[in-house]
Amino acid sequence: MMYFWFKAFHLIGIVVWFAGLFYLVRLFVYHAEASQQPEPAQTILKTQYEIMEKRLYKIITTPGMIVTVTMAIGLIFTNPEILKLRWLHIKLAFVALLLAYHFFCGWIMKQLEKEKCQWTGQQFRAFNEAPTILLVIIVLLAVFKKNLPLDLTTFLVFTLIIATTASIQFYAKKRRLNQEKIEGPRKK
Repeated sequence: MMYFWFKAFHLIGIVVWFAGLFYLVRLFVYHAEASQQPEPAQTILKTQYEIMEKRLYKIITTPGMIVTVTMAIGLIFTNPEILKLRWLHIKLAFVALLLAYHFFCGWIMKQLEKEKCQWTGQQFRAFNEAPTILLVIIVLLAVFKKNLPLDLTTFLVFTLIIATTASIQFYAKKRRLNQEKIEGPRKK
């Protein structure tokens, strides 16, 4: 019975953790783009984003990560034989990358606060796709385990990366054209 409790809260933790990661980096996008605003809007926006980022990281994202990892340990504790399976080792390697991403986001948050981060909104948009790719890989490994069709999975992951990159570039071009339309009449 404990296995099911651990699994349920593991899944809940994953949802909370990823929701926090997705939104946190979206806040980084807005934070970086606030630099393009005139004063006093720039300072007001940056201050507000710093507050939102800290609260999200400390109250939602990090607790979600802790619940996820703690419940995963509980799952392994209830079934230690699972540690012998190769698919789990691969999954844990991707989870380690996700943990590194989480803590790197914490570091970026501090750099933004100190105004030492030089990343653009466009770069943060691309950075925000990393957890999506990790989520797909981790879930596929958890569902298929040792029967994961590697050819299809590799194709799907690369397709996801290409589609994401293309959509980010398309969005950037659309924003630039919209900005030019707005600025065009002002210059005349």
